[in-house]
Amino acid sequence: MIQWFFGSDLWKSRFGVMVATCFLTMIWFVVDWCMGTTFRAMSIWELWVNNILAALLLMIPFMITRKVWVQFFWLILVDLLLMANLMYSRTYFTGIPLESYMLVTNLKDFSASVVDSLRWRDIGFPIILIGGVIVSARMPRDKFIAGIWPRYITLLVLPAVGSFLGNHYKGGFYNAYDSLGRVAYTNSCGVPVYTVVGHALFTAMDSGLVPVNNNNDENNFIAEWIDTHNALSGQVSLPDNVKPKKNLVIILLESFESWPIGQSVEDKEITPFLNSLVADSTTFYAPYALTQVDGGRSIDGQLLITAGLLPTKGAVFSTRFPNSTYLTLNKALKEKYGSESLLLTVDQLITWNMGVIAQSFGYDRILERSTWETDEKVGSSRKLSDGSFFRQSIDKIRTENLWRPGEHKMLTFVTYSGHNPFILPDFLRDPEFDLRDKGYHTTVENYLTMAHYTDSHLHTILDYLRSRPDWDETMVLITGDHEGLAAQRQEILNSGMKGSELVSSGQYTPFIVVNAPVGMKYDKVFGQIDIYPTLLTMLGLQDYKWQGIGETLFSRKKIPAAISSMTGVIDGDITAVDSIRLDNWKESRNISDAIIRQDYLSNYTK
Repeated sequence: MIQWFFGSDLWKSRFGVMVATCFLTMIWFVVDWCMGTTFRAMSIWELWVNNILAALLLMIPFMITRKVWVQFFWLILVDLLLMANLMYSRTYFTGIPLESYMLVTNLKDFSASVVDSLRWRDIGFPIILIGGVIVSARMPRDKFIAGIWPRYITLLVLPAVGSFLGNHYKGGFYNAYDSLGRVAYTNSCGVPVYTVVGHALFTAMDSGLVPVNNNNDENNFIAEWIDTHNALSGQVSLPDNVKPKKNLVIILLESFESWPIGQSVEDKEITPFLNSLVADSTTFYAPYALTQVDGGRSIDGQLLITAGLLPTKGAVFSTRFPNSTYLTLNKALKEKYGSESLLLTVDQLITWNMGVIAQSFGYDRILERSTWETDEKVGSSRKLSDGSFFRQSIDKIRTENLWRPGEHKMLTFVTYSGHNPFILPDFLRDPEFDLRDKGYHTTVENYLTMAHYTDSHLHTILDYLRSRPDWDETMVLITGDHEGLAAQRQEILNSGMKGSELVSSGQYTPFIVVNAPVGMKYDKVFGQIDIYPTLLTMLGLQDYKWQGIGETLFSRKKIPAAISSMTGVIDGDITAVDSIRLDNWKESRNISDAIIRQDYLSNYTK
């Protein structure tokens, strides 16, 4: 029997070399993935069984044709798939969700980010493939191997049975995969343990594309959680002598982090305009908003801030659940003040399905990429620069009377220039702020240059708003849609290069409200999910039917911490939090996920 499985006629052949090539390819993917996350996955026995099974399944083209060149081209496609998932993970900390493969055309706008996601270690894939082909080509043909098909099928069955039993013991494949995501230290282990195909299957099941047994009492569970959450958080209003604002302007800065604010390099302030804003007594400034976006990144940021919901698990909400009910700042302002809302962006409406989502959020009008004259281009995607975007936006608002005196409005500006890899064209650089050839870490140099550039143009919007007669009723939120350094952060911090000492170890975006009804500085950690209820408080909308999953920063009961959606790690101080409140808080991601999937908020509109 041993000879039947492991005889030299089977393994010292083209078949054996090709199996080894497939297995090494899968294991190199695991190693490459773990180098950017954690090697905890390699201690899980299912990883080895599943990757052996995957390697044997990858042999089907060879088994059918017995031709090395067919297997060679097949493995090229496999390598491209694996590398695509690795590059995706370096920004989004997960594999590619199944439905996102349908959005591949979006990559033409982010080609620079794709190139920036490559690593030298990725060269292992072509090395393994070329080495396998060269060795196998020198082997004799496999036509004399006795019983190769029965032996191959038996080899397939053994790891398949092992994988099935492992999943069965944990309640089935879905529960087995999901259990990894519920633990901080194994949150990123699903893809290497269950392979890219397993991840795609899980996201399909998680998105409802494949049926999963659902709890019939889920709606009751959501309702109970919300009641408990509201009771624990408490309702907060502004003091009687403080008037809430009625107009809201949101400026979402692409990938903008908190740490450049207030810092200087080469005796020059990085963000002098923002520094002046946060120093103003009428500004509400909270620098430690933990990024809580997931695979949707920018569109997830809009969900958190505008709708008070956390991202869905395993699926980007905008592509999978665009028609679910979202109760938003837009709708709350329209309900109380009759406000119209306007979205201004340099992106196309197809990006993250933004056109449909904007309507679901309640935007009355969208000014998108085709609206603008692309006279200043940034990045390989050649999108409009922040400076020109701000100038053209204000000109259009003025010339087309998009905001007449006396009207209540909500405006949202979504910028692009700060997108990875943060390369600013020479003609847009400030000659007085040039960090080139001064020894800075390249990414830090580029990031600071971009942050300084965006900061230098923010005054365009503020100058216009301050000139309006309704400035006293208007507040301006300036924040990042998410952090920017992603997987590069740790490499920068460990480099010891000039500028690395400036970078925060935390994934924080700033929460800056200019002309806030209450000016103050909030120095504790909180989540992006807490921005929505805080804005409701500032706008006098604390009675709105949907208060969100988070907690207003004005609450004395506010938990001074947040949970990362990407890693599951808690950031902040929870030592004084009681167990009931803590359990309710930790369950918020699952509740938010269920609210979106079940279209639970449609119950609020009946």
